[in-house]
Amino acid sequence: MSEQKKINIKNKRATFDYEILEEWIAGVVLVGTEIKSIRAGKASLTDSFCYFDKGELWIRGVNIAEYSWGTCNNHVPRRDRKLLLTGRELDKLQRASQDRGLTIVGLRLFLNDRGLAKIVIGLARGRKAYDKREHLKENDARREMDKVMKNYKR
Repeated sequence: MSEQKKINIKNKRATFDYEILEEWIAGVVLVGTEIKSIRAGKASLTDSFCYFDKGELWIRGVNIAEYSWGTCNNHVPRRDRKLLLTGRELDKLQRASQDRGLTIVGLRLFLNDRGLAKIVIGLARGRKAYDKREHLKENDARREMDKVMKNYKR
């Protein structure tokens, strides 16, 4: 058997716009040709967020492109998808998401070792514009320190 390539689709915008407080790994209910498109790397988590409906957690804004070899049975690219978590995790997330200023966002989509699609979701608090600038400054300073330390070790 050949080694399958690792699928790791990130939502880089989420870590810039939000401060991530906690993370969970959730399964995703997929239909038809969606898993084939994910294996081809044709998915995007930009602007994705989660919401509760009748005690179930759903994710909206995930774009899984139509499968190129699909027929009339191809899937809808931007439909809402159900996330699978334990009851205890769902209760904790639902209570936490009701707090003012907190939301649940999709951070990363990947395939586990069994080939199942998983999404890392995070409980997040929105950042203000000045927080974003501060975050960029911290990242730049950290990068500079890493460069200096790398050159110092030589």
